[in-house]
Amino acid sequence: MPELRLAVAGLGAIGLGVARRVAAGAIPGLRLAAVAARDAERAHKAMAGFGASASVLPLATLAEAAEVIVECLPAKHFLEVAEPAIAAGRIFMPLSVGALIDHMALVDRARVTGARILVPTGALLGLDAVRAAAEGSIREVTILTRKPPASLAGAPLIVARGLALEELREPMRIFAGTAREAIAGFPANVNVAVALALAGIGPDRTRVEVWADPSVRRNTHTVRLTSDAADLTMTIENVPSQENPRTGRITALSALTALRRLTAPLVVGS
Repeated sequence: MPELRLAVAGLGAIGLGVARRVAAGAIPGLRLAAVAARDAERAHKAMAGFGASASVLPLATLAEAAEVIVECLPAKHFLEVAEPAIAAGRIFMPLSVGALIDHMALVDRARVTGARILVPTGALLGLDAVRAAAEGSIREVTILTRKPPASLAGAPLIVARGLALEELREPMRIFAGTAREAIAGFPANVNVAVALALAGIGPDRTRVEVWADPSVRRNTHTVRLTSDAADLTMTIENVPSQENPRTGRITALSALTALRRLTAPLVVGS
């Protein structure tokens, strides 16, 4: 199999972890070719710090430098890398998957250009089982998210309601609604709900609850699904990354696993 070139958009907790591992040769058949970040000087220092020879490029030109583009950006910058990648027929892997549901025309465009949009599981579990159940008939899917109050600070819904989460002494449900509504209120916190929705019955039927819980130290997600094939209950407790408590350490590892599937001779799981 020919070697694939990888570009990483965004060098936060996820992007830097992915770039470092690929540059070190962790995935045979994949080479780190380029990165992009808001602070180009800092990106150059990061690349030098682990001996990577990748180019530091503007977001819009990453698709010219690589066959595979991993997006790890704030949602407001999503289209800056997504549109060129899809137009160029690349493999596009979005971590800001919540931004995708407002731009599903990219999927139609990918059918024309030959691009592929591959959404990693991220900080969730069991999407293989959800996808399998979706081949039959799913009746209901819910995801209940519990997070330390500090990890929800700054979310648009929290700001709009003027909630003082730092004063919480007991769990508080701060949102209940659909996945589409949830990602609008928490664009940096509930991308997992959108990934779940895309794997299953869509963002308008997938139900979400978000709890600020001072008793937990880890971001915790519980998924419940009922279908004609199986009923599922799954819980994951994610260890927060040191760089960003909103992000679980497993998220970068999930992206690496998704990348490994592109070149591996053996792939386990549907």
